[in-house]
Amino acid sequence: MEFSREKRLKARLAGDRRGDLYPHSLQFYLQPPTENISLAEFENFAIDRLKLLKVVENLGVSYVKGSDEYKSRLEREIRKLKFPFRALVEDDYDARRKDHISHFILRLAYCQSEDLRRWFIQQEMDLFRYRFNELTGDLVEKFLKYVNLSYGALTARSLPAVQSDERLQPLLNHLSHSYVGPDYSIQKNIGKISLEHIDALSVKSFPLCMRQLHKALRDNHHLRHGGRMQYGLFLKGIGLTLEQALQFWKSEFIKGKVDADKFDKGYAYSIRHNYGKEGKRTDYTPFSCMKIILSNPPSQGDYHGCPFRHSDPELLKQKLQSYKIPPTGITQILELVKGMHYQLACQKYFQLTHDVDDIGFSLNHPNQYFAESQKLLSGGREVKKEPSEPESSQQKLSSQKSTSSCSIPISSNTEADTELEGLDAYFTED
Repeated sequence: MEFSREKRLKARLAGDRRGDLYPHSLQFYLQPPTENISLAEFENFAIDRLKLLKVVENLGVSYVKGSDEYKSRLEREIRKLKFPFRALVEDDYDARRKDHISHFILRLAYCQSEDLRRWFIQQEMDLFRYRFNELTGDLVEKFLKYVNLSYGALTARSLPAVQSDERLQPLLNHLSHSYVGPDYSIQKNIGKISLEHIDALSVKSFPLCMRQLHKALRDNHHLRHGGRMQYGLFLKGIGLTLEQALQFWKSEFIKGKVDADKFDKGYAYSIRHNYGKEGKRTDYTPFSCMKIILSNPPSQGDYHGCPFRHSDPELLKQKLQSYKIPPTGITQILELVKGMHYQLACQKYFQLTHDVDDIGFSLNHPNQYFAESQKLLSGGREVKKEPSEPESSQQKLSSQKSTSSCSIPISSNTEADTELEGLDAYFTED
């Protein structure tokens, strides 16, 4: 899928001919792109558009759509990611091309299930509405004359052909439920976390999913394999050494029904495997939010998964009450959960437990939650509290009536995620 340099050169020399492809900065994406592009540009375009749609979702829940704050933040992100904006100028061919191609790439990734389609359509509608409203009256008239309003979403019909392409299908599957961000298999704080501080850290700096796992382990002195994988890799990511991990799990399990000898024979190997000391010697990465949300849902007796995604709303409410979350905050969280904004619900949980109004980042990973919490509590990062507005957050949420699904971040750690799938075999013993 290499670029045809001659074709691109001829297009540049043609000058006005390039403008024929994208005469407007806004389009209805009626025709898919036909040019050949490299796999690198394919992935880069997809990542940038997904970053933009993630911001659209986040802002749509955090602010009133169309408000000055909403528009200024979205404008800043569109400019940063180099997508077309406002005026229908003639020198933004590359931005228009990126807008066109990236839209269709994500169509391929997000047409594969009803939940993904619903999320994608909602964010694209919000993005289009914002960009359309930014046009002047003359430009709106030109745009309406240019486009054909009869529109069909037909991308799913292309799936059989795409699925046969061994290069594209893994990328598309990965885009729809993975994540881009720091690699938390790299232990920046290795050895800095002491075992006697974990209980306190679980209350102050653990996301709800890990706080739930830690409490279950302390209460039951055991976790089934899904919980051990999710929690064990998280602990590795926050800095527990292999020796600390072995000591932590062993001391807890022998308080239950597992004696020391059984632990050494049945469980220690899998912990060493986590740290790349056994088997393929792969340095496994902690689970991202989307892997937790979309993979391996918990069953009876399990404590892994995302509490905002997998818990009964009433049980979630009771849990939040027990953690002293104020009633208004619980209502806000439950509204986000109802709208299937699971990561934004966790983000709201962070705000409420840290007493901040704007955390200044988009939450995509449990280890990111821990790192940002520690920065904030140690004074390493200042989070400004925004002045209160006449309209409450709850009013904002209810006024928007969003129907989109869970937050969808992505990642370039394809190999690490693929390798991780093979780890299940080492955790089959309950």
